[in-house]
Amino acid sequence: MPVQSTPDQLIGILRDTIVALVRRDGPDLSARQLGVFLTVYLGEGPHTVRGLAAALNVSKPAITRALDRLGELDFARRKTDPQDRRSVLVQRTVKGSALLREMRTIMSEAAAAAPEVSDFPDLDEVGGTAELKRVG
Repeated sequence: MPVQSTPDQLIGILRDTIVALVRRDGPDLSARQLGVFLTVYLGEGPHTVRGLAAALNVSKPAITRALDRLGELDFARRKTDPQDRRSVLVQRTVKGSALLREMRTIMSEAAAAAPEVSDFPDLDEVGGTAELKRVG
């Protein structure tokens, strides 16, 4: 039976994954670009600009800008929908699939190296919860 991860463990894995992605030799993606990329690669297609905007609750121009960058990097490709020429489909690419495999490997390594639950400081002791309460 798998052990349930705590929020602190998950945020640590996320941090380690992002740091590894930043340190690797390759382009960096913004949070929005990464969100669009992961939605395209992990979600059922076909994907459209309108559908991605709705799924991520952002504007269509924001999706278009993210897709512009993903297209420059060959991580995604746009193609006119043959059934509705007004609509544009977003397609996966070989290079994008390779990035997703690399991300999975990095995240798996980060998860394997994650400290045990008892190794995390209590957020109340380090002021984390107090900071969150002030912001929220």
